[in-house]
Amino acid sequence: MQEHFHFTTDEAKIQKQYAAILFFVSGQLSLIQMYLQRRNRHLLKQEDEVIIAVHVLGKLLSFTSERAWHRFVIGNLFSKDLFPERSRYNRRCRDLGFAIKWIRHQLAKRGQHHAYAVVDSLPIELCHHARMYRVKRFQGIADIGYCASKKMAYYGLKLHLQITDQALPMGYVVTEASCHDRTAA
Repeated sequence: MQEHFHFTTDEAKIQKQYAAILFFVSGQLSLIQMYLQRRNRHLLKQEDEVIIAVHVLGKLLSFTSERAWHRFVIGNLFSKDLFPERSRYNRRCRDLGFAIKWIRHQLAKRGQHHAYAVVDSLPIELCHHARMYRVKRFQGIADIGYCASKKMAYYGLKLHLQITDQALPMGYVVTEASCHDRTAA
C-alpha cells in the first residue's frame, strides 16, 4: 500500500497528471452536465470535476485504501480547508459513480493512451460435472470445454475479456466452452 510518507513519485509530476486529467474530465463532464444537478450546490467546497479528477488520479496511482488516498490528497494537492472531509469525499465519489464510469468509458474509447491490452478467458460453468452429458438447457449455445487451470472438463460458456494496462475493460465476448482463445481474440 502506498502511504504519502513513503510515496516516491515527484510532486510536480503528480500535479501535471492531475491538471491533464482535470482538463479531460471538464471537457467530458459538459456532455453529461444535466445529470449532475442537485440542491445546495453553492455550499460545495470543490466542484464535481475536481472530485472526479482526484478519484481517477487515485486509481491511476494504484491507491487501494480510500483513507490513505484522502490523506495523500490533503497533504500534497489541496489544503484541509479547501477539500471535503474523507466521508463526504467518499460519498460524493459514490454519487458521481455514473460520471466516473462514463469518463472511464470515454478514456477506453480513445485507446491511444494504452500501451498494451491483455486478453484472458475464464469458464462460466452452468451445471455440475456429473450432469454435463445429460443436460438439456442451452443446447446449441453451451457445450463441453476444458479448464486447464482446474484440470477438468465443464459444461457451459467461456468469457473472454480484453483489459488495458490501466485496468480498463475494453471489450468482452461470450462464446461456447469449446472455443479456443485464439479464435475469440
